[in-house]
Amino acid sequence: ELLAHQLALAQRKAGKRAQPGPRIVSGDLAEAAEKALPFRLTGAQVRALAEVRGDLAHGERMSRLLQGDVGSGKTVVAMLAMADAAGAGFQSALMAPTEILARQHYETLAPPLEAQGLAVVLLTGRDKGAARAAKLQKLADGSAAVAVGTHALFQDDVAFKSLALTIIDEQHRFGVNERRRLQEKGDGVHLLAMSATPIPRTLELTVFGDLDVSRIDEKPPGRTPVATRAAPTPRVPEIVDRLRVAIEGGAQAFWICPLVSESEKVDLRAAEDRAADLKKILGSRVGLVHGQMPAAEKDAVMQAFVDGEVGVLVATTVVEVGVNVPNASIMVIEHADRFGLAQLHQLRGRVGRGMRESSCVLLYDPPLSEVAQQRLDILRRSDDGFEIAEKDLELRGGGDPLGLKQSGFPAYRLADPVAHRDLIAVAADDARLILARDPGLTSPRGEAVRTLQALFDWKPASGLNDAG
Repeated sequence: ELLAHQLALAQRKAGKRAQPGPRIVSGDLAEAAEKALPFRLTGAQVRALAEVRGDLAHGERMSRLLQGDVGSGKTVVAMLAMADAAGAGFQSALMAPTEILARQHYETLAPPLEAQGLAVVLLTGRDKGAARAAKLQKLADGSAAVAVGTHALFQDDVAFKSLALTIIDEQHRFGVNERRRLQEKGDGVHLLAMSATPIPRTLELTVFGDLDVSRIDEKPPGRTPVATRAAPTPRVPEIVDRLRVAIEGGAQAFWICPLVSESEKVDLRAAEDRAADLKKILGSRVGLVHGQMPAAEKDAVMQAFVDGEVGVLVATTVVEVGVNVPNASIMVIEHADRFGLAQLHQLRGRVGRGMRESSCVLLYDPPLSEVAQQRLDILRRSDDGFEIAEKDLELRGGGDPLGLKQSGFPAYRLADPVAHRDLIAVAADDARLILARDPGLTSPRGEAVRTLQALFDWKPASGLNDAG
């Protein structure tokens, strides 16, 4: 089963490689943009950028995934690749899953690119009428080199003059067709997907076997480490008291309530009750966002938090917390024992972005199980997302298909991607070897392999977990 799957992925990768893509060679524009940055790239960023540039200059369509922790500097690598594309006379588009994230990317990318004379357009669902028409005109006539936006980017009336590079942030949050629709707005468009959810090396092949993977595994200098502590739920009043003092001193905090029960109503009520309790003590500077709110309302609360009008943001979903608020220095996570390790690490990454000393409090209901205890210990010890992802996998062991299925793992019938992770690499090597010797699968062994694929229904063209 693993071999059938790895073969399908390897065939798909070979198919993508066979498609010609625009040849983009790094030039003066990107060099000037890099020199103008207020910091130097880390070694990991330099390495990732070199891998991306190698693909762009090759003349074949790039399909690459850029993995790195929250705040590791993926956007800067993307920006320099966009400058390369613009220097070669092409356009780029960066698509993010939410308006707040798209706006944030725009605010990061626009100043350095515009300083080099490149026009950058932000396109979201909020753009209407004449303002929208003006932006579409700039993309269609090529006067805007870079588009940043949400799902609005792949709507039918959006046309590019010469789109050559698409960058998809948090790519797992978009459907296959959504990603494809954006790429189809140009010829042989290069794809750079970005993900802040580190995947253990041993499982990379099952999820991203048809993509080349670059990792940014260093943090930029100046990021303050986040002091992580675990506390039992009965100590909430004491934590709220400390929070009050911190907020009065100008700090900002996230307070995360998990989705735990089967009923969203119950979860929502828990978050609403928590927000109401905090309001009694902290006054009106408490905001609440949850999955049931209309997008515009949610954006308004998030924006108020970014602008510093809201001191404490209570949120039910992990999803809504993809914002960069450098002033936010406290993260409180209720029922931390019910979150996965990678999720907890992601949430923690939302603080520690500014100058303030930052802290993360993991609240749990005693008594803790041994595995929950180990989880919280790992978080207290490490802030390396890749190490945490590997440990998470060890603790899950086999037999947690649900947790894995939710992370986009293939629906195997016999193989268990955790228990059999050592075999995945063997299957991948074997698949590469088979295709190198017999690309058309015409030999007797090739025919046997085709039968194997048919048995397991892993065909290169099927919609299997399409990552690009």
